Amino acid sequence: MHFPQSCFLVLPFGLLDWLGLAVFVLCWVGYAAVVDRVPRIRAVSVIAAMDEHRHRWMQRALTRENRIADAAIIGNLMSSTSFLANTSIFILGGLLALFAAPDLGRRIVAAMPFAEVVISDGAWEARIGLLVLIFVRAFFELTWALRQFNYGSILLGAMGFGTQHIAEAAQAARVVNRAAQHFNTGLRAYYFGLAALGWIVHPVALMAASLLVLRELHRREFRSAVREAVQEGSRAPRA
Repeated sequence: MHFPQSCFLVLPFGLLDWLGLAVFVLCWVGYAAVVDRVPRIRAVSVIAAMDEHRHRWMQRALTRENRIADAAIIGNLMSSTSFLANTSIFILGGLLALFAAPDLGRRIVAAMPFAEVVISDGAWEARIGLLVLIFVRAFFELTWALRQFNYGSILLGAMGFGTQHIAEAAQAARVVNRAAQHFNTGLRAYYFGLAALGWIVHPVALMAASLLVLRELHRREFRSAVREAVQEGSRAPRA
């Protein structure tokens, strides 16, 4: 049976485009799956060490009747999260503007050295569409983190005074840790959003940028001086 060509979705991608996308997805999804879901690997990351510090923070808060400083810390965490969430909205606005003016965007890219001139509208829209999806995800992750920090501040205010309320401290720590995890996921989306910009220049640039971001994330979370410092403190027993 013969089907007209219009019945099929023809994507304006070449072999290098598919290879670049495969490397990009593997770097982002693969890294998150290994680091966040393999307990043995996650246990030696800076993320796990900070989880322990947040547990200790909430346990120490049980011994303080005045928790103004604790509330200020959560407020600071919420401010940085809100800043990135708002920024993602501005980025999305700029990306949507590029949909409306593809010729202007392509002329700017064509002026870059070694840039691949994207001729078809479909190829240009696919590149901008990938960036839109990335920053939409970042926005949802960051706003959910913001809400969880808000929940954590309420749990902090509801905590009793004294070590007999240790279960309430553990509950607050779990919520704040979940907020930090979603904040970290949103921040990774920013990093890989920068990598996805390379696709606008050339598929090889997308692959190179993805590998560079992967290397930098691994260095910061597993091999940085900060990770060693916070892990030394997290080895101390909880109060």
